[in-house]
Amino acid sequence: MAALRLSLACGPYDLLRALVDGAARAPGIELTILTMPSPERHGRMLRHQEFDVCELSLVAYLVARDQGKAFTAIPAFPHRRFRHGFVWKRAGCGVERPADLNGRRVGLDTLQNSAGLWMRGILADHYGVDLKSIEWWCQEEEDVAFAPAAWMKVRRVAKGGSIDKMLQDGELEAAIYPETLPSVRAGSPKVGLLFSDPKRAEADYYAKSGVFPIMHTVVVKNEILERHPWVAVSMVQAFQQAKELCYRRMRDPRNLALAWAREAIDEQQALLGEDPWPYNLEDNRKALEAALRYVFDQGMIRKKPKIEELFFAPSLQEIQHYL
Repeated sequence: MAALRLSLACGPYDLLRALVDGAARAPGIELTILTMPSPERHGRMLRHQEFDVCELSLVAYLVARDQGKAFTAIPAFPHRRFRHGFVWKRAGCGVERPADLNGRRVGLDTLQNSAGLWMRGILADHYGVDLKSIEWWCQEEEDVAFAPAAWMKVRRVAKGGSIDKMLQDGELEAAIYPETLPSVRAGSPKVGLLFSDPKRAEADYYAKSGVFPIMHTVVVKNEILERHPWVAVSMVQAFQQAKELCYRRMRDPRNLALAWAREAIDEQQALLGEDPWPYNLEDNRKALEAALRYVFDQGMIRKKPKIEELFFAPSLQEIQHYL
């Protein structure tokens, strides 16, 4: 029988390299894989559902699901990142510690950007930040329109403006952004990190919370899942195989352009365990519950579902094997 032909949009990460180059395969599926930056991929999927399978912002998925968009997640999470190192402050504005953000103006990409959502929640949970007191300035329009919680003071950056320029010009005191700001890349003395030692702050946060923040999940169009429900398990298996091949490749320090590759891997395993990127529900329950609470509390979804309801049920099964 001929393989089912599907498109997959994803990032070009090391965890997905074997999938992109064909070393990892989804049983019964012939994939046409398109790699592209996250903003393009997310926008095209959320606005026009252009791909059969897509790596998608977890937060955007939660908002889209709440509004009945026609795709469903499987428990693969190919992009995670701590985000303490993506909170920027304007030099000399009186912001020295996270609680100093209270009553200030903070720039964002969008409200539903995963990096911003996670850091807003983390700042509120762990650092005494009152989200209700802050004026939030959003750079871009939301991919999925929604009405934020009434308590959120949300403003939109003027057309042609940018939160980076506003930060340098004194119109903002801080910004949370998914990438390094252009002013920082250019070495501007006007902008610096809120957390002076992000790595230490992130390791401390993980030790206290047990959460390695999930940025992206993977979704499949409902029409495909309805006609071919087996696709969900095949895709999970493909993502899992690609991850295992990535880990195998990383164990050989010749494959990494790092002078102390083995030491870096040993340090990561000591902090985060043998598999910091688990592809299942139970090992991700704590992170998913935190993300769902943040999204619901900030008014981005109308109903708070159970964690199991977020995923296509067959993709959560444990495959049985003979001894």
